[in-house]
Amino acid sequence: MNITATLFVQALSFALLIWFAAKFIWPPLANAIEERNRRISDGLAAAEKGKAALVEAERKGDAEVKAARERASTMLGETEKRAAQIIEEARDAAKAEADRMIAGAREQIASELAKAKTELREQVASLAVAGAEKILQREVDARAHAEMLGKLKAQL
Repeated sequence: MNITATLFVQALSFALLIWFAAKFIWPPLANAIEERNRRISDGLAAAEKGKAALVEAERKGDAEVKAARERASTMLGETEKRAAQIIEEARDAAKAEADRMIAGAREQIASELAKAKTELREQVASLAVAGAEKILQREVDARAHAEMLGKLKAQL
């Protein structure tokens, strides 16, 4: 055998192996590698989107918590204001009731005082007539002297 023929057959065998590998083996391997790279890049993009979504969700959650706290604070302030208003209304109502009761008591006292003054005038008039009878040693006619006794009552 000739070395040139051996080299030629080996070169031809190697060329056929390269052609076969390039035609049938290399394209599926390249497609698999390309598919894997695409999946990895899609996975990394999804992870980045997930991180961005997580950051956005945390931001929204913080904003919601802050808004809820503000609403709770506002509600608490309104509740405290309403409680103070109710207390003030109750205080005013109690004061008005007390004033009404005091005014009623004063009216009653004034009425009783006027009644007592009237009774006192009557008694003083009777005592004056009795005293005048004793002084004059005779009976004074109350009907006859009604006008004079009325003036006396008015003066007392």
